[in-house]
Amino acid sequence: MRVVELGQVLAGPFVGAILADLGAEVVKVEKPGGDDLRGMGPAFRRGDSLTFHEMNRGKASVVLDLRKPGGRARLHELLAPADILVHNLRPGAAEALGIGPAETLARHPRLIYCAISAFGRKGPLALRPGYEPLLQAFAGLCMVSGEEGAPPQRIGASVVDYGTAMWTVIGALSALRRREATGRGGVVDTSLFETALVCTGQRLTSWLNEGRLLPRTATGHPNMVPYQAFQAADAPLMVCCGNDRLFVAFAAVLGRPDWAEDARFATNRRRLENREALLGEIAAVLATRSRAAWLERLERAGVPCGPINTIPEVAREPQTEAVGLLLPVPGEDYRLLGLPVSFDGERPAIRAAAPALPGAAPDRAAGMGGTKT
Repeated sequence: MRVVELGQVLAGPFVGAILADLGAEVVKVEKPGGDDLRGMGPAFRRGDSLTFHEMNRGKASVVLDLRKPGGRARLHELLAPADILVHNLRPGAAEALGIGPAETLARHPRLIYCAISAFGRKGPLALRPGYEPLLQAFAGLCMVSGEEGAPPQRIGASVVDYGTAMWTVIGALSALRRREATGRGGVVDTSLFETALVCTGQRLTSWLNEGRLLPRTATGHPNMVPYQAFQAADAPLMVCCGNDRLFVAFAAVLGRPDWAEDARFATNRRRLENREALLGEIAAVLATRSRAAWLERLERAGVPCGPINTIPEVAREPQTEAVGLLLPVPGEDYRLLGLPVSFDGERPAIRAAAPALPGAAPDRAAGMGGTKT
């Protein structure tokens, strides 16, 4: 499978990285000066940021000035044998350059044309650009995280960019399957806004269908109790009682089997009604012992629980090493996170390092190489 990626920063390049890991030949088309992501963060290798290396492993690179006829002609040469084009150009830019979906598919009718936008292809904001924090704010995700009454809080991970990339890959592969039956390509549209809306999930649907505004619950859950973090004597832990049976076991471990018989707490719906009273009692008990002591008792009782790890602790976890998600980069001295999927027990390997910017200084020359037009 051949992919041409006109990707900038995160969502578009991550599509290319996923497809490259899955075995596609991916050519990254960069503007003169390169993808902005090369400079977003401290220099890691060959003058480029670590995030650039993460999002662009396994690709070849070519620099094209698409404002010039020669650059556009070269792009069409790349598209002629390609299966997928993916871009997250600023809304309207592809059309202004003459490489919008209608023009491109007229010339390359078997192509799967994937366009990632900020706010979607229709509506009053269709031409507005956007970045992860802006879309989290606009779609309400900043009012989902954190505690009730606290200031808005961004989700620290780039869930909207990553999610949009994954939806784009799903759409592209589905369109390829359709092409097998019809012989025709087509357009796959995704947007950061649509992904962010999906991430609001039951928060939005509860409001629309029940008129119910679910509270912000920090580490907790609006529809289950107890299902959140608590502070032990020395460190925090997470407890997830996903049903009444688990709550009975949890109460017994804490030495309070009477909670399961208390009319206020006997069922999840009653616990929701009396959330604050129950959480206060749980917190008081858990604060009396160390995290390790509680985890040992809760795990033995079959209650889902775990430590709230720092990033260094995650890196040291034996389970992190066991799943084999941190993969070596061929010819390099560092590891990157691979794809969280395996086929017949084998995880797709990272096939090559990210490409150097074609035409850059020799100390940046590495990767799969590329050309400049």
